[in-house]
Amino acid sequence: MEKRISVSLYIVSILFCIFIFRLFSLQILKGNEYKKIDEHNRIRVVDILAPRGIIYDRHGRALVKNVPSFDITAIKEDVHDDSDKLLAMSRFIGLKIDVLKTRLKGSAASPFENVILKQNVSFKDVAKVEAGKADFPGLQVNVVGGREYLHGHSASHLLGYLGSLGPRQSNKPEYKGVPKGSFIGLFGIERVHDMTLRGLAGKKILEVDALGRIINVVRIQRPVKGQDIQLTIDIDLQIEAEKSLKGKAGSIVAMDPETGAILALASSPTFNPNLFVRGIETRDWKRLIRDPRKPLLNRAIQSQYAPGSTFKIITAIAALEEGIVDRNTNVYCSGSTRFGRVFKCWKKQGHGSVDLQKALVESCDVYFYEVGKKIGIDVLSDYASGYGLGNLTDIRLDGEVAGIVPTRKWKMETKGDRWYKGETLNTVIGQGYLSVTSLQVASMMAAVVNGGKLYRPYLVTGSGSRVMDDRMKKIRPLHIKLLKKALLGVVEEKKGTGLLAKSDLVSIGGKTGTTQVIGGGLNEKDTPEKFRDHAWFVAFAPVDEPKIVVSVFVEHGGHGSSAAAPVAGRIIEAFYKSDMDG
Repeated sequence: MEKRISVSLYIVSILFCIFIFRLFSLQILKGNEYKKIDEHNRIRVVDILAPRGIIYDRHGRALVKNVPSFDITAIKEDVHDDSDKLLAMSRFIGLKIDVLKTRLKGSAASPFENVILKQNVSFKDVAKVEAGKADFPGLQVNVVGGREYLHGHSASHLLGYLGSLGPRQSNKPEYKGVPKGSFIGLFGIERVHDMTLRGLAGKKILEVDALGRIINVVRIQRPVKGQDIQLTIDIDLQIEAEKSLKGKAGSIVAMDPETGAILALASSPTFNPNLFVRGIETRDWKRLIRDPRKPLLNRAIQSQYAPGSTFKIITAIAALEEGIVDRNTNVYCSGSTRFGRVFKCWKKQGHGSVDLQKALVESCDVYFYEVGKKIGIDVLSDYASGYGLGNLTDIRLDGEVAGIVPTRKWKMETKGDRWYKGETLNTVIGQGYLSVTSLQVASMMAAVVNGGKLYRPYLVTGSGSRVMDDRMKKIRPLHIKLLKKALLGVVEEKKGTGLLAKSDLVSIGGKTGTTQVIGGGLNEKDTPEKFRDHAWFVAFAPVDEPKIVVSVFVEHGGHGSSAAAPVAGRIIEAFYKSDMDG
């Protein structure tokens, strides 16, 4: 009997020792670890994304709006690892089991963070999850901010688009504190002004049980909505510009010459930024980047081409200011001139006796060739650079290119060769190494007609006008008057190359340009589109006190007189009709 009692006491002692050791292990050795787990099982912090600021046009009309969107998410720690339960969850939310496992495994750095399982789900899916999520611990629906671009394709290159905050961006200082899963600006105004538009996220602190079910809302820190911004563009004028380019590749820039404010900035073809709102589908992305028309390219600031005869405005300014010509200087155009080789005028039979007025009105090449024989390339380049060509405009949009204004030094550094005088003759008529953007051409014309002030183009109301004329060659009032008269003649006179831009509503001045793609003088109708010339027209109105400058570029459009001039006329008329209606 005593032996039996001793054995029992021995067994009890051993069990007691094990219990004491286990208690010591749980409370002392692993106490902090289990305390943390217990805290995470009790408290959940859920980010509340801030609504983005609204973007308005110059008249206060909304260009975007915020719309709610719903994501199905899960706390990885609360999801059972059991294969059968995972399979049941995948069927419940309509997500393939391998996709579900991949997202649960790799999406969250911490087991207590929300993992996004499905984005932008329907109201039907939301109701289903809310009704049945008790059977699937950790599963929940999050309301997130969505974005709708109210005019679809219009102003897409200007407004830009959103994208999900990825690991690459989240490590940057400007995204510190931005919750994972947030949508940020990746292009255009949405990106450049992202910090202003996105606001500050809030937080919801929840008390939950071990199964992830909400017991109590401890505290809510409200999000701060992003600031609204107002653009300088007129959405009606923007739509009119894009309509004028429909079916063509090209760009149109409309600008206030007295401030630099952009009234319209159109690029064609366009894209629909709504495709990016909640993450673009792979098939849509591939379609955009593989499209040979390059719809994602902002041709107003990212495409650079020879300016053609629009550059004759700069050549005329340089020639007048340097004393090479005056209003009475005459040149005889027989259709060509010789300078080492034959340089042909676009008009084979020639223009006859030509002064500066006629040279600009009828775009006589020979007149400007004669200027090219007398002017140095570096002097000419100084005037071109002073009027903004070959330099970034600092418009604060993605991917702007500077273009090229050649000099002797530039050619030696880039081509390894000296400059030849014959190359100057190509340059004075806007060909050769010269390349510009539509925005630069608009800025150049604005600086000419406003009396010689080169403004930084801007898109956001209140950002202010800034003159960028540190290197600018001043133009005398008499010469401005001569140029305006000649550019009015381009549109008003019977032999003016811009006659198709003429309006009964307002006086318009301008300059055509045609940029040769290939040589050979083929008839336009017999030339495949990809080999046709590019068409330019830059205009201003009214001539006495200009309120608008318009630059039109039509890729492979043919002649500036027929393809670009009528477009500029329509844009200017639309601007004035709107102004009168307002």
